Amino acid sequence: MSAAIRAEALKLTYSLVGMIATLAIVAGMLTLLGGITAGVSGGNPELVAKAGPAGALNWGGLLAGAAQITAVASILGFGIVLAWMFGREFSEGTITGLFTLPVSRAQIALAKLTVYALWAAMVSLALTTGVLGLGLALGYGLPNAETWAALARLCVLALLSAGITAPIAWIATLTRSLLAAVGCTVALVVIAQVGALAGAGGWMPLAAPALWAMSSGTAVTKIQLALTLAVPLASVLLSCVTWSRLQLNR
Repeated sequence: MSAAIRAEALKLTYSLVGMIATLAIVAGMLTLLGGITAGVSGGNPELVAKAGPAGALNWGGLLAGAAQITAVASILGFGIVLAWMFGREFSEGTITGLFTLPVSRAQIALAKLTVYALWAAMVSLALTTGVLGLGLALGYGLPNAETWAALARLCVLALLSAGITAPIAWIATLTRSLLAAVGCTVALVVIAQVGALAGAGGWMPLAAPALWAMSSGTAVTKIQLALTLAVPLASVLLSCVTWSRLQLNR
């Protein structure tokens, strides 16, 4: 199992997909936040109106904008990487070689998901640290207790976003298609946004983390947020079971 984890970690570490996704999530977030700040500082009335709470030139505005961006960008970034980790084995034909390894296919799937979880945790931490550094660079002063709490929620939001993206691993395996998995990643974002607008609120696992983070924890209960964890748990089980039953004749 440890050998499988090392192999999957090397694949992700040296892949352009992992590198670009990491930069897109972290650097892209900071670039967007910097652009919003510059536009608001320049007195752009349209941007100020569209930004809403994120238009405030303080920690509150910065973290409100970070939560809004993370709610969408992290699902896309994490989903694309997970789609690549599982879908590439089928699109590149490397799945046949995995049948000859002394490690079970279920263990290979679990190794992929373990590496994905570790990578997502590091990206989430880097994202939060980057927002903290940006706020300090913009002269917002040292964070108070409320700001630290918002930063913690941002990190948890990114982690939960990685969790609710876990079904992509099963979809990539079930369809044996990288493109189908990427398409479903976009569908997850759409479903989450539609669910939030339709009033599903905290009872919809795909929308609950974003609502929780953007409302400072008031719009979603602890029980509703805990239900979000059922998504990655079920996805891990489905992915491992499906991989254990893979056959080369289809």
